[in-house]
Amino acid sequence: MEESPLHPFELHNYIPINVGGLDVSINKAVIMMWVVVVLVTALMLMAGHARQLVPGKLQNIAEWLVEFIRGIILDTMGQDGMRFFPLIGTLFLFIFFCNVLGLIPGTYTVTSQLVVTAAFAVFVYGLSLVLGFFLHGARFLGILIPPGTPVWMLPLMVPIELVSQLARPISLAVRLFANMTAGHTVLAVLFGMVITMPLIPLPLPVRFGLLILLVVLLSARRRIIAFAGTWGLVGLILLGLALATVIWIRWIPFVFTVVINAFEIFIAFMQAYIFTTLTCVYLGDAITPHGHSEHEPAH
Repeated sequence: MEESPLHPFELHNYIPINVGGLDVSINKAVIMMWVVVVLVTALMLMAGHARQLVPGKLQNIAEWLVEFIRGIILDTMGQDGMRFFPLIGTLFLFIFFCNVLGLIPGTYTVTSQLVVTAAFAVFVYGLSLVLGFFLHGARFLGILIPPGTPVWMLPLMVPIELVSQLARPISLAVRLFANMTAGHTVLAVLFGMVITMPLIPLPLPVRFGLLILLVVLLSARRRIIAFAGTWGLVGLILLGLALATVIWIRWIPFVFTVVINAFEIFIAFMQAYIFTTLTCVYLGDAITPHGHSEHEPAH
């Protein structure tokens, strides 16, 4: 019976712990979060202790991360948003490291759990609401009224804006969860094909002879191209692919696995970037509703 591609997302308790009816057991996801916290902390501490006039590799990485996160904050919240730098930086690094470390076989992708991404999203959006009401009081409810809305349209626009606001934490949580789950599921399926795809039935001596032929063709590629030109190159590629497929057809899903795994690293970064940027946008809306200060003069 073939293993389900969703099997890697299952969690099993290593140390069952129940506190007042609340399950706080230790499982692979909890351990991975501990590992991420330790790695991020160690990276920043080591980079901080190794500060030099001519920065080394570790210091360069840390400085690039700091400038990158600082740029996100300034672009979305302005200088007032720098007070949230520790929160935004921690959020970005934690999500990014969780995404990337989850690509290593045998580990676990914490952000593939909806409860984790939902906890982040609810915390971020809840913080934006608390901050908005703290800074503006009841006037913060003005975020439900788009600027320039006629009075007669308020009964229509307020419910729409309310639904839009309530959808923010949902979309924030589901986007990260869905992207991480989908990407890792595709990788699991392709890796399963590498292991289980049936080979073309050939006697071992024939398979070995074809392998030798392929090696000879590759070693003579320059002569073939020099003799036959572009068509020789095309023929060599087609013949090489055909021989490789006959010898070991599993190279096809293997190549796709490598390519998608590299693409997943990019996705891991982009999802951390998107989550962090939207966090800044929501906090920025709390600081300056509708993108402008209450004290700006009317135009």
